[in-house]
Amino acid sequence: MAIFQPTRESDITKAIVSEFTEEFLDNVESDVIIVGGGPSGLVAGMRLAQRNIKTVIVESNNYLGGGFWIGGYLMNKLTVRAPGQRVLDEINAPYKKLNDGLFVADGPHACSKLISSACDAGVKIINCTRFEDVILKENRVSGAVINWNAVSALPRAITCVDPVAIESKVVIDATGHDACVVKSLEDRGILKTEGFGPMWVERSEDAVVENTTEIYPGLIVTGMSVATAFGLPRMGPTFGGMLLSGEKAAEIASNLLGGKSEIEVEVKHAPQIPETL
Repeated sequence: MAIFQPTRESDITKAIVSEFTEEFLDNVESDVIIVGGGPSGLVAGMRLAQRNIKTVIVESNNYLGGGFWIGGYLMNKLTVRAPGQRVLDEINAPYKKLNDGLFVADGPHACSKLISSACDAGVKIINCTRFEDVILKENRVSGAVINWNAVSALPRAITCVDPVAIESKVVIDATGHDACVVKSLEDRGILKTEGFGPMWVERSEDAVVENTTEIYPGLIVTGMSVATAFGLPRMGPTFGGMLLSGEKAAEIASNLLGGKSEIEVEVKHAPQIPETL
């Protein structure tokens, strides 16, 4: 006696192709594209979707979460400094208090909770997909040029696979130290990045949150992309700053969608970081 309902192999293929195509077409135009599905991108996406803002995360890996999965040194524990633990509380990710203001969590548990919370809020995911370029119209970032990540592994000499484009009103660079979206503007001489500095946790986390901003019309930087853009210290495997930076990025994006722009004119260079940092 069969355990499962009967089906045909072609039915499975049709289900995958039709459902993916329908969802992809629905998200060719969105309110916000987040490039990078690490902790900052996931929190930003979760917050935006909670406000019923149509949000798409583009992630090059087949999985989401970035360094949030593994913590540091291939040991799957991660730390969060207060007040970042309130995000862990919200997503029901357990953690242990080490001392005043410092908490440790299990990476896979916290990461899976964050991914689930973002998806439950309504974020749509396009994974295994590489960001290649921005759409730039009238001095404003208006979307992303994307391609299957596997295409980048093909020898250039034997293939040329053109990308496609998806449009949005706001793009968030959550690509970590690589700052891929910002770098696409730097390559054209529009912005100038500073590159991230040596590790200094106490300064880095505050500075990353404080400098999460609309760096160019239509483009917001969050997480470690902020450090690369503005020359801030790196922070290593502590994640409170990245979680709160994602929240701030969502707040800025929400304001932009409501008509409040932080940048009224074209920006040629990244703003200076206050000397107090």
